[in-house]
Amino acid sequence: MTAETRPEAEPQDPPFTRFRSAVRRLYFGSSARSRYWRMGLLVFDFLAISYFFASILFGLNGTDHRLDYVIGAVMLADYLLRLAAASRPFKAMISFMALADAVVIASLFASAVVEGLALLLVVRMLRLLRSYHLIRELQGHMPFFRRNEQVIQALVNLTVFIFVVSAAVHVLEKGRNPGIDTFLDALYFTVTTLTTTGFGDIIMTDAYGRLLTILIMIVGVGLFLRLVQTIFRPLKVAHKCPECGLSRHDPDAVHCKHCGISLNIPTEGDWR
Repeated sequence: MTAETRPEAEPQDPPFTRFRSAVRRLYFGSSARSRYWRMGLLVFDFLAISYFFASILFGLNGTDHRLDYVIGAVMLADYLLRLAAASRPFKAMISFMALADAVVIASLFASAVVEGLALLLVVRMLRLLRSYHLIRELQGHMPFFRRNEQVIQALVNLTVFIFVVSAAVHVLEKGRNPGIDTFLDALYFTVTTLTTTGFGDIIMTDAYGRLLTILIMIVGVGLFLRLVQTIFRPLKVAHKCPECGLSRHDPDAVHCKHCGISLNIPTEGDWR
């Protein structure tokens, strides 16, 4: 039973049951109010991620953390409402995404008692994981995101990898490596290593740093090549063949290239 097909709360139900039913309608319903609510959350996620980028790259928040507390309060309210909307709140609370959100929320409020701890800034990069949720929602609202699903997904994978690994480089090497003092230094090192440019002005001298460099080279280059292949190879659409299970086909395909069965691929009539 999906969230949209759960029975509505009756007037005689306890107040909390009626509240959970109302929250489910906001997060999973198909009404105009539900769509506006979810779109508002998407805008908030985009702005929060942009703020985290700016604050960690350019130090915009400085010692005034009022915006941190506002973002943290909104994220906490959204976190609690999502738990209330879940059919199994405890299972939802221990999911990876919920745990990542909890860490980010804690880092926002921790700035009230801890100043200058780099870890508080870099863990906020975990909010980048929300990019996957944001892209899935946008695919349901905008044809552009549906048409370019593969390219956007590959780009998001590469971006998340670069910034999360840069955060790890910053945490592990700050204070150890004289060439890495800020997050921008760590980002610079990650990108030059990923692109195999290797200027040599920043090098790893300890075991942890060298292991991390190997990770960047192996995984990062693979993600980069995947992005390039996705951009330049012929566009495919996701449509599972009912006979052989082939999951991707040309947008205008009428027969499966693997088994030859007739296909009925839904399109919007604007493929070129």
